Amino acid sequence: MAIVRFGVSLDKEILDSLDSYASNNSFSNRSQAIRHLISENTIQEKWDKNHVVAGTIMIVYDHHKRNLLKTLNDIQHDYHDIILSSLHFHIDHHNCMEIIALKGKAFQLKELADKIIATKGIAHGALTMTK
Repeated sequence: MAIVRFGVSLDKEILDSLDSYASNNSFSNRSQAIRHLISENTIQEKWDKNHVVAGTIMIVYDHHKRNLLKTLNDIQHDYHDIILSSLHFHIDHHNCMEIIALKGKAFQLKELADKIIATKGIAHGALTMTK
């Protein structure tokens, strides 16, 4: 991949905002911050246009909650075609964390994540998607 240099003209307020963004996110320079912002925008467009993306759903739950594991299994079986793998971790005696790796249309990943995260007994959940 070739690196191309180009000039950009920005209002002082926008430049200050870029510098603040770079600093707050630990980017070593403006170029890294701009690359990140462009990449995020490109990924967001893929989500919005329902392109095929990869992603993860991370959930934390108390495995002692009645019927929770059966409900989670039933939901995941309905989406077997987009689930690549899952990892299960024991946080403590009661709490577990599960990470579900996915690949499919962005809207399908979002739909599955919404169903899982909304399940009674899920303490925390998050969907992350990438290109």
